[in-house]
Amino acid sequence: MITQHTIRRRMSATTPALLALILLGFVLAATLLGDRATARMAAETLIRVTMVVGFWIFVGNSGVVSFGHAAFGCIGAYVSAWLTLKPAMKATLLPGLPGYLAAADWHVLPAALAGGAVAALAALVTGAAILRLSGIAASIATFAFLAMINTIWANWTPVTGGTSSVVGLDRYVTPWVALGWAVAAIAIAAVYSASASGLALRATREDEVAASASGIDRYRHRLLAYTLSAFFCGAGGALMGHFIGVISPDDFYLSLTFLMLAMLVVGGVASLSGAVVGVLFLSLAVEALVRMEKGFSVGEVSFALPPGSQAIIIAVAMILVLIFRPAGLLAGREIMLSARWVAGRGRQTND
Repeated sequence: MITQHTIRRRMSATTPALLALILLGFVLAATLLGDRATARMAAETLIRVTMVVGFWIFVGNSGVVSFGHAAFGCIGAYVSAWLTLKPAMKATLLPGLPGYLAAADWHVLPAALAGGAVAALAALVTGAAILRLSGIAASIATFAFLAMINTIWANWTPVTGGTSSVVGLDRYVTPWVALGWAVAAIAIAAVYSASASGLALRATREDEVAASASGIDRYRHRLLAYTLSAFFCGAGGALMGHFIGVISPDDFYLSLTFLMLAMLVVGGVASLSGAVVGVLFLSLAVEALVRMEKGFSVGEVSFALPPGSQAIIIAVAMILVLIFRPAGLLAGREIMLSARWVAGRGRQTND
């Protein structure tokens, strides 16, 4: 006999596998059926999946809205750039780098891991103060952190290049590389969500007073989720830098913050599947709108959306979702196999 608890646990375990299969199908369709531009869109979308899933690890489980996670992407991108740019290039663009970083010439994979690790360390240090706050106060503090990082990076010219772009990064990120990182982020997010810490953190999200009365240490669990989420945002920032080949502080500021929040809200904050679906939905929408801004023809008539229309349309779409489906497209549900399939035909279950 299989209990209902066992069935639900097995059903939950199918979610990351199904999400990975959806992303695999997305990559196959983009690379086999689309052109080079479509393949680049797929790679960029999967980088966003990595970052937004990381973002969800904290926001989705804690219920605290963070405006600062784009800053972790900035940290990860620049750490990877410091470690992978050729020393001659760094001597020209970043003359103020310390000796070790100036001479470093790392492989791109350990550099991405290092970018995520430094972002996680920054989250651990800053989160120790920020996460003692709650509600809107914590959200405002995360925005202050974002503004602080952007200001430092924009003015630390000898080390970051200031407001000028850092160029010359190896462009190694393909749809398949990005897929590997996205699947890893989904797997870790699912493991954390099912862990004792994830369950405890969601308990504080649902009823903070009752959770505290039960002996749950809200601060410790939030700090763990905040640090883990920062790792994937930092790694995602490194991937973004090595996808485009150019980085600047403004690439990881308000526009990215808005986009990450929009993707999470549209898909549904309460589920991992919602985070992934939100990224896919809005990324495809953005790609379609960008192509419409470039112009398209219907018969002999040509049309083109005004420049900047994509941002307005996405904002309107987010407002409509909040009005008519405030829980997001998936409304907190996970994509998983049915109980009948998991339990096996003909088996009986006990409560």
